[in-house]
Amino acid sequence: MNQAEKQFPDNARTTRTHAGESIRDARNWPGLVLCAVGLVLVAATLTAAGYGFAGWAVIAGVACVLCLVVGVWLVVAEHRRVRENDLALHEPRDR
Repeated sequence: MNQAEKQFPDNARTTRTHAGESIRDARNWPGLVLCAVGLVLVAATLTAAGYGFAGWAVIAGVACVLCLVVGVWLVVAEHRRVRENDLALHEPRDR
């Protein structure tokens, strides 16, 4: 067994961690909350439509789409920001 097999995590081939990145980074929380609200609004839309409240179903449906789109956009934008910062940190510098 060589040294790389004994060491955990394998720092020789791993430059950054990703597990729990969304939870640890507090800038992701608004996006995650909006996604959760969007999922609740999916249930509200289906419930309103099932009981025949067409107006409430439309309102909840529009709010659901907005929450999910903005929430996913925020999470993706933050993930790209973190990835660009990580790549900038590990980029070789010309001296």
